[in-house]
Amino acid sequence: MTEKTYFTMAEVSGKAQVPEYTVRYWEQKFRLLRPLRLASGHRRYTRADIDTLLEIKDLVFIKGYSLDGARKALAAKKRQKKAVKATAATATAKHDLLEDIRKELRQLIKEL
Repeated sequence: MTEKTYFTMAEVSGKAQVPEYTVRYWEQKFRLLRPLRLASGHRRYTRADIDTLLEIKDLVFIKGYSLDGARKALAAKKRQKKAVKATAATATAKHDLLEDIRKELRQLIKEL
């Protein structure tokens, strides 16, 4: 059986164990939490939205962050992920360049 891709407000509220009005309020406060809106106005959440919601809940209810502090912490985490991806891409590009140089050097040695 296939996994669900989208979830309703009630399902998300139940999974996160927070009231629906809290989920709606956090949508206003956190740009990372933006569910798909159907033509009827109903919200549809993805797994990423649920993960973000659970992260917000952890920061606010468990770790005691204010909403502003939680927003800053999530933004910092997002920036850090981007930096790691950029570093990995640079490392991969350098590795590929070194492999090309190594192949060219081997070819030159064979020709001599």
